[in-house]
Amino acid sequence: MSAGQSATPQELRLRPPTVTKVEVKNFRLLQNATVTLNEDVTVCVGRNNAGKTSLAELLSKFLRPGDITLRLEDFSLGSHAAFSDAYREYTDGDEAAARQLLPEISTSIYLSYEEIGEEYGNLGPLIVDLDPDCTKAIVTIRYALKPGAMKDLFRDASASLTEDWGAPVLLSLVGPRIPHLYERTAVAVDPTDPANYRSISMSEVNKAIKVDFVKAQRGLDDEKERPKDQIGKILESLFMVAAKADDGHFLKDFANSTESALAGIVEDLNAHLQDMYSKMAPTVEQFGYPGLGNRNFSTRTTLDTKRLLSNFTSIRYPGAGGVELPESYSGLGSRNLLLILLTLFSYYREYASRGNKPSVHLVFIEEPEAHLHPQMQETFIHQLSVFKERFPDADGEEQIWNAQFLVTTHSAHIANRAGFSAIRYFRPNEEPDEREAISSTVLNLAEAPGVDKEFMHKYLTLTRADLFFADKAILIEGTTERIFIPAAIAEFDEEGRKAGSSSLSSQYVSIMEVGGAHAHIFYPFLDFLGLQTLVITDMDPAKLGSESKQLESCCVREGTATTNEGIKKWFDKSDLSPLELLIQAEEHIPVDGMRALAYQVPEVASGPCGRTFEDAFILANPTFFNLPVDENEDNAEKERVARTIAKKYKKSDFALMFAIDQQGWTIPRYIKRGLEWLLDRVPLEQSTDGDLPNEAPPAGQVVVR
Repeated sequence: MSAGQSATPQELRLRPPTVTKVEVKNFRLLQNATVTLNEDVTVCVGRNNAGKTSLAELLSKFLRPGDITLRLEDFSLGSHAAFSDAYREYTDGDEAAARQLLPEISTSIYLSYEEIGEEYGNLGPLIVDLDPDCTKAIVTIRYALKPGAMKDLFRDASASLTEDWGAPVLLSLVGPRIPHLYERTAVAVDPTDPANYRSISMSEVNKAIKVDFVKAQRGLDDEKERPKDQIGKILESLFMVAAKADDGHFLKDFANSTESALAGIVEDLNAHLQDMYSKMAPTVEQFGYPGLGNRNFSTRTTLDTKRLLSNFTSIRYPGAGGVELPESYSGLGSRNLLLILLTLFSYYREYASRGNKPSVHLVFIEEPEAHLHPQMQETFIHQLSVFKERFPDADGEEQIWNAQFLVTTHSAHIANRAGFSAIRYFRPNEEPDEREAISSTVLNLAEAPGVDKEFMHKYLTLTRADLFFADKAILIEGTTERIFIPAAIAEFDEEGRKAGSSSLSSQYVSIMEVGGAHAHIFYPFLDFLGLQTLVITDMDPAKLGSESKQLESCCVREGTATTNEGIKKWFDKSDLSPLELLIQAEEHIPVDGMRALAYQVPEVASGPCGRTFEDAFILANPTFFNLPVDENEDNAEKERVARTIAKKYKKSDFALMFAIDQQGWTIPRYIKRGLEWLLDRVPLEQSTDGDLPNEAPPAGQVVVR
């Protein structure tokens, strides 16, 4: 559309200004993170303490009006060493170099817009470029040391850092001074020339970008929280927005009519109360108290509209026979959904009532899954973008609500329903020798290289996979392993407990059934997530049939090839023989980055090897099956006997028998080696003071999908 040409409401609806990207530096776990945003809904997922809520807190602090104060604890752990580096430069007399090194918290917000007319509205102060073809804007907000305040920051510090007066002491000295000596400033940056920028006020930023936050409703089941007060406060905010609306707006007319109606009620009430008072109460002069003179008192009643809404408004539900039921009789999920919808509607009303509307409206929704059953979670995330059109329609307004929703969640139902393009995965950057991660990387799943996104989205949607929230993962082939592996983990942990080691059951391990034909499709996706994953699969040896001349299943010692696609893709070789596979896994389990592959190996060196789980389990537990122990019998014959015994059982019955009924068995060696590898890398410790993820398993369990 050319400059100066007007736009229809539909065209405006199609091309509103949007935030396309947010860069964060040195805020908690977001040491150097970039988050790209969708036009409608962006879903932030990841393990506990990965930085999801930090993003919402940063933007709500940095984009809100008024002064802000941050503490040393808000700076990323990785930036703390820079305080010492800056102090060394300062003591050497180079204050300019010290300022360059001194940590600061900053966020850069990238906006995209379409040129509609000559005026840019509230976005104008954020645009500094002169390129007529440029339709992007950047605003950078910094929380940095005030000019001339470095002397006060390092006041009373030692002449130099020593063994006794080192970095920890320096941090304890400067930490309490940060809230007083640091300040927030903003600049608009030219996207075509970063050296071209202009200082802008925070009020200009606030007018262009509005941020609201819907917190998780965890207290709905506590009567002390009085949910009706929460609803009343939302109704109060709706009235206050109406009262502040521009003259001529229907909201202003509504507020005025409400005030007029209430004024009439108050006038009648005052007259009635004064008459009652004159009849019931004695006059002051009857007391004859010195100093009061002839003064008397009259009554006046004041009713505040917003207090009426806040303190005396509750939700009632129609019941049978005309009886209205109180709000507490409704389910927690319905009450939570009602609160979220009313809160969102109040944010829309506040946005719509402004004569000079913000260019962008960011709305953070924290863990909406609280108290919502899975189907309601899916419906909510699916309908969220629809609210942008339904709320203006409810007011009969020919306008758009330019909202972008950012949802933080621990629900696999929400994450899988949202789709790949909307997911942002917060991955902690773990170091083997560190107790906890000091930073996180934010990944856009739509940019994952080599991933069959259509297949992955369909699979994750169908299986409710929770890879986004797990510490570790195990990919398995089918029903047998899905039944048996949790029991094997319990047995493995019991052995470890007796030996004094840690356990897998105390970690969030997701077990996913993917089938042998599809496991390899997950490899690039798992590598992109950086999730430690054990792939448990069958060797599936085969040989050419004497008559069919096609590959037929056989015992390991007879095999010349494998039909397992996951194994072939792992080694990137299509003509692997079982002997080659045994050599590959002879000394240790095959590992590729954060992935390990577990397939059948002999229980003892140079012994027989099973071709499937059942064969391997029989060979690992010969006494359970009265398997003859003949040292002179060759391995091929032992494998054939084990396979013959395995064929007598249905796969599911076999797994159930030893997962539930039988005890005292030995875990097949290939599975035990895989579990040992998986345990070797301990994930971040879960927070002890926060809520567990919606899909997280209780201690001592694993999640099976």
